[in-house]
Amino acid sequence: MTTERSPVLAVIGAGPAGLAATLAAAARGVRVTLVDSAPEPGGQFYRQPARGLGARRPEALHHRWRTWRRLRAGLDAHIAAGRVTHLSERHVWCVERESSGFTVHALLGPEQRESVALGADGVLLATGGYERVLPFPGWTLPGVVTAGGAQALLKGGLVLPGRTVVVAGTGPLLLPVATGLAAAGATVAALVESADPRSFASRARALAGAPDKLAEGVGYATQLALANVPVMARHTILEARGVERLESVTVAALDSEGRPVPGGARRVPCDTLAVSHGLLPHTDLADGLGCALDGGTVRADEEQRTDVPGVWAAGEATGIGGAALSLAEGHIAGRSAAARLRGSTPDRGAWASAARTRTRLRAFAAALDDAYAPAVHWAQQLTDGTVVCRCEEVTAGAVRAAVGSLGAGDLRTVKLLTRAGMGWCQGRMCEPGVAGVAGCAATPARRPLARPVPLGVLAAPPPDREPPPS
Repeated sequence: MTTERSPVLAVIGAGPAGLAATLAAAARGVRVTLVDSAPEPGGQFYRQPARGLGARRPEALHHRWRTWRRLRAGLDAHIAAGRVTHLSERHVWCVERESSGFTVHALLGPEQRESVALGADGVLLATGGYERVLPFPGWTLPGVVTAGGAQALLKGGLVLPGRTVVVAGTGPLLLPVATGLAAAGATVAALVESADPRSFASRARALAGAPDKLAEGVGYATQLALANVPVMARHTILEARGVERLESVTVAALDSEGRPVPGGARRVPCDTLAVSHGLLPHTDLADGLGCALDGGTVRADEEQRTDVPGVWAAGEATGIGGAALSLAEGHIAGRSAAARLRGSTPDRGAWASAARTRTRLRAFAAALDDAYAPAVHWAQQLTDGTVVCRCEEVTAGAVRAAVGSLGAGDLRTVKLLTRAGMGWCQGRMCEPGVAGVAGCAATPARRPLARPVPLGVLAAPPPDREPPPS
């Protein structure tokens, strides 16, 4: 007598959205293959110290630790019961649709020289987001890192990026990064935020819909005050200076139109600058599958389904909104996927609470996104010699010449004329900066591969497709 095989859902990404989706789907009769690039689950928000470091109090570096413990306990229970297979250090570069389901292609381990193929009946994309860093003179100096990179060093490696740090740019990420660095022993010389505090007052109604998030922000501000960290609101970094590495940054206040106030620049000595201008969704896998995008986000319906049958998306891929929103979307997506893959109609009433949370936090995230918009005239501060594409060493002057002298009117033409975006990252990092200098819309480029893949992997015979677990 044969037993019916349980459908298999491949969840790509083990951050808050991926974990919530995995637990929800596994609890409802679906086998889950959780695929993630990191050695341990948790994503950036719940990034864990390497086991060999023997961290005594990892919770000191985290927010919402009890939620993480609940997620981890649930994951471990499903793994022990055989309902979840967790595949770590798998870097997914492509997902193929086939008549019998989907094939997930992933590079193995830190070396990423070998690819494996995994079979699944459905795919749930919880691919998260990545940082947007807009260029400025000196941003390529050693000692200039992304704010998320500084946080990853601290959480994952228990390492400070430097002794005297300036945290700068715009966005809610700056607050936890600055407080975390200060609590870990770094001297945070300044938190430089380009947003105008008055922009939050004009959005008070939407922001008031998430009092827990407001309380979180107040908590960070209190910690910064206790640590004597200067907070420079409506300021921007004009330049990073140094000979062989970063030695100082030049900071200026912004006027009502977002331009640096003449004569108001000041120098702040530091050995590290942690900079970020917000987050952008990872959409490459969704785009490769043919999923519709709304601007730079994956389009999803009330069940977190994309317009491609058998594909769901949750978390930052559908819009940057933070861990709590990702958890709600992941829970809804996991429940929907479990029901649909088993051939039934999901009970939407069962996730009514998560749906209300989703609505409330999406409104909050939209208000924050408007309030934390980068300074509108940042591109005018770039000298012609400022590198805007680091992979190909393309300068702002070359981009301006492509537009002004050669008539480029879109990002693709700028790329063809200057090679901006043709390097290792394929424009993932430089695209917003190049678009800003060119005055073009920053429309996401079509990339058939979601990450760089060795030529040997592409040239080799395709690996055998591992069957879904039975």
